[in-house]
Amino acid sequence: MIVLKAPQDKVLSVLQSVAGIVERRHTLPILANILLRKTAGALQFTSSDLEIQIRTTAELGGDTGNFTTTVGAKKLIDILRTMPADQTVSLESSQNKLVVKGGKSKFTLQTLPAEDFPLVQESPNFGPSFSIPQKTLKGLMDQVAFAMAVHDIRYYLNGILFVAEGDTLSLVATDGHRLAFASAKLDVEVPKQEVILPRKTVIELQRLLSNDEGAIEMQFANNQAKFSFDGMEFVTKLVEGKFPDYNRVIPRSHKNKVTLGREPLLRTLQRTAILTSEKFKGVRLNLDPGSLRVASNNAEQEEAVDELDIDYGGDSIEIGFNVTYLIDVLSNMGQDMVSIELSDGNSSALITIPDNTSFKYVVMPMRI
Repeated sequence: MIVLKAPQDKVLSVLQSVAGIVERRHTLPILANILLRKTAGALQFTSSDLEIQIRTTAELGGDTGNFTTTVGAKKLIDILRTMPADQTVSLESSQNKLVVKGGKSKFTLQTLPAEDFPLVQESPNFGPSFSIPQKTLKGLMDQVAFAMAVHDIRYYLNGILFVAEGDTLSLVATDGHRLAFASAKLDVEVPKQEVILPRKTVIELQRLLSNDEGAIEMQFANNQAKFSFDGMEFVTKLVEGKFPDYNRVIPRSHKNKVTLGREPLLRTLQRTAILTSEKFKGVRLNLDPGSLRVASNNAEQEEAVDELDIDYGGDSIEIGFNVTYLIDVLSNMGQDMVSIELSDGNSSALITIPDNTSFKYVVMPMRI
């Protein structure tokens, strides 16, 4: 049976959309495979790592009829990548093998039985669905994802908190040293739901979401989240645990505030970061009326100092930060101007966008 017959770029695009979660090395060999299910003329592609499942359907020619099998994702993608984009490729089934043909090339791949493929059991009790433009969700994730923890023993920090309440969707990420918050308005009112999406799910969604107005539909259950967009269905397990109360972390009453250009501040921090030590990424900020001085030094007794002229008339404050945390937030913002609010040299700093309450970034000071 000819399972599909279509241009290389079309087949490769569909395969790559589901293959991002496929692990190279797995205890179950079949999880390195993609499940192919042909029903009449439509071909369904499913990938799983036991915690995330991605499924999409495409019309890719070939014979009509019913057929299922699983085949190695990486080998199939690697083969297709070596072929010209406009070349017609075909997949044919032959005695428990799949034959890939393109031009004068022919590859015979081993398959594993479709019935052995472990599908994720979908939760029977998803909450009400709601949707926002993909561009909006991608923007929110990009604004907070860098603040997620990596391999933290507090496993609930290794992901992003999604809070849907009323007509607002908020995303929060923290690694205990800094916290990023971003929110957007929904078209509908929804009852309060809180879920923590795992780090791998976040990274995969960032890869798949497009920068257009096409909608992404979301549904949350106790232990799962489901996303539907661009003909794709994405189901993921959630991180169990209680996320920190982010409202208590975000400062409300810092009395000193300075608004300055994001780009000049970013460049200044990047320059002074060069002379921080590898382990100790500290920079000192001296905020005085009219000027912001940034300084760093290292074990070799080298020193960097840079200064910005600013419109500021508040208290003189000296405060230290991990420079990486400041560079991360400024690099992930697209705005021209940024506001920094401080209380004193020992309290956390609040970084916001002027006249915009939908984004907040809190960073703890460090002793230098």
